[in-house]
Amino acid sequence: RKQAWRFFAFLPHEGCVVTAASASIIISHARSCVRRLRPAGGLLAPLLAVVAGSATTRAFSLHPPARLGSFRLGSSADQSFSRREVVGVGLALGPSFLSPSSTFAAQSKKFESVLRMSGGSGGAVPVSVTAAFDAGNIECVNADDCTSALGIQVKIKDDPFTELEKKNHKQWFYFRAAGNFRGIKSQFSIVNAGGVSYPEAWPESTVVYSYDRKEWKRCRETTWTESSGHLTWSLTPEADVVWFAYFAPYSLEQHNDLVAMCASSPIAKVEELGKTLDGRAIDMVVAGSGPLKCWVIHRQHPGETQAEWFAEGLLQRLLAPACERDGLVSALLKQMTFYIVPNMCPDGAFRGHLRTNAIGTNLNREWGDTGDYKAPTLERSPEVYYTLQRMDREGCDAFVDVHGDETLPYNFISGMEGVKNWGPRLQGLQGLFTSSYARANSDMQVAKSYDPDAPNEANLAICSNQIAARFDCLAVTLEQPYKDCLTNPEPECGWSPARCQKLGASLLDAMAHTAPFLRSKDAFWDTLPKADAYVRPTEGTATG
Repeated sequence: RKQAWRFFAFLPHEGCVVTAASASIIISHARSCVRRLRPAGGLLAPLLAVVAGSATTRAFSLHPPARLGSFRLGSSADQSFSRREVVGVGLALGPSFLSPSSTFAAQSKKFESVLRMSGGSGGAVPVSVTAAFDAGNIECVNADDCTSALGIQVKIKDDPFTELEKKNHKQWFYFRAAGNFRGIKSQFSIVNAGGVSYPEAWPESTVVYSYDRKEWKRCRETTWTESSGHLTWSLTPEADVVWFAYFAPYSLEQHNDLVAMCASSPIAKVEELGKTLDGRAIDMVVAGSGPLKCWVIHRQHPGETQAEWFAEGLLQRLLAPACERDGLVSALLKQMTFYIVPNMCPDGAFRGHLRTNAIGTNLNREWGDTGDYKAPTLERSPEVYYTLQRMDREGCDAFVDVHGDETLPYNFISGMEGVKNWGPRLQGLQGLFTSSYARANSDMQVAKSYDPDAPNEANLAICSNQIAARFDCLAVTLEQPYKDCLTNPEPECGWSPARCQKLGASLLDAMAHTAPFLRSKDAFWDTLPKADAYVRPTEGTATG
C-alpha cells in the first residue's frame, strides 16, 4: 500500500549458481508468490530481475509485468543471456499505478548488488569439446562460453544426404570434453536431439562415458525433454578428460586389431572383398571346411557399434586355439564354412556417421532395386556390390545381419515373414534358430521384435529379405539395444560391449542347433518339439 517498491530475492545456495535449466523452477516459484502477495485489487505489479554473465562479467536485467508470464532464459527476447550462467533471480513488487521511475531505479541498484554478490566470481570452469578423431561426431554450440556452470551445449552433425530416403540421418555422437572440472558437477545438453532420426528412442536412454576409452559406464542422470528437444545429462567427472558416446565406440583401429587377430589364426584366412569409396578394405574372415555356407555380416549402419563388439565375441570363440576351443565349435567348423564381415561400412564408421557410407548411402537399402533406383552399384554402394557378388559365387545356407536398434530395449530377431517363399520350412528354421538362441543366452528373447511384414510384402532392398528370397535359406536381422536390456537389466552398465561379445559367441550355439535342418529334405517342421516352435513376435516399444 506504500508508494514504494519491494524486492524479494531468490538466491542460490552459497558457492552455487542457478543455471538456465534450474532457473525455470525459480521463475515458477516467483509467479506463485506474485499470485499470493498481490491484493484483491491488483495493486502490486511484478518485475522479474535476473543477473547473468560469464565467470568475470555480470549483466543486470529487469523484465516488466507483461513479459513475466512468457519469460524464458535463452528465448529470442533474451539473447544476451542465452549463453551465460544465471547467478541470481529475483522478484520486484510495487504499486501497479506507479511507474518504476527514480525511486525504483535507486532501489533496483541495491537489488542488483545483492544479486551480483550471490554469484561471486567463481564457479564457471572453461571446458573444451572436440570430436576430431576416429568415429567422432559432435559440434559445440556455445564454444565462446562453454563452461561447466552454464552447461556444455552440443549438437550432432548430419550424415550426408541419402538419395533414396531423401533425408540426412543423425543420432550417433562421440566426443571428448576436457577442462579443470574434476569433482565439479557438470551438465551437458544435445540441443538438437529432437531432430535426430529416431527421437522416439530417447526415453530411458542413458549416455555412456569413459575416462580411459576401455571401460564404459552409463550416466544415469540422463534426461530427455520432449518439449525442448534436449537430451541432457549431468556428471561429476573423476578426471579432467572424459569421453561421451551414444554407445561404446568401436574404432577403425580396433577393427584393424580384430582383423590382425583373425589373420594370425591358423584356421582362418582374411580376404579383401573390395575397396570402399574412401579406399578402405572391406575385410572378410573365412573359417571352417563344412559344406554348409554361413554368412554373418555386421555394422551396415556404422553408428551401430554393438554389431562389431558382437563380431569380436563371435570370432574369438570361433577361432580360439585348439587347446581352448570347445567341442561344439570344433564340430561346427566341420559342418559349416563361415564367411564373416566384421564391418560393412568402415568409411561411415571412421567419419562418425549413424547409418550411411562416405557419400550418404544407407547400405541396408541397397540389396535390390527400389523402383527406378538401381542397387547395388559400384558408384554408390561398393560395400554391398562386392559382398553380394561373392555370396552369389559361394552360395548361402544361413545368414545373419547384425545391427543395433535405437528404440527397443531388447535383443531380438527380425525375420523373413514377408518374402514370397515364406512357408512351413522357413518358419520352422526361424523358430529353431530363434528359440535355441534364447535358450543359449538369456539376453536374447523371442516375444518382442518389429511387427512382421505382411505376406509377400517384404522389401527386397533390405538385406535379410533379399538373401532369404535369393537363396531360399534362413536369413534374419539380429538387433541389439543402445539402452539397457530389459530381459536382464543392469542400470550401471546397461547393454555393454562385454554382453555384445557374449551374445556373439552364443550365435554358434543357435547355429549348431539349426544346422542339421538347413537343407533337410524332410518335413522336419511337423515333428519339432514345442520349445522350438515358431513364435510370431509383437511390436516392442521404447520403454518395453
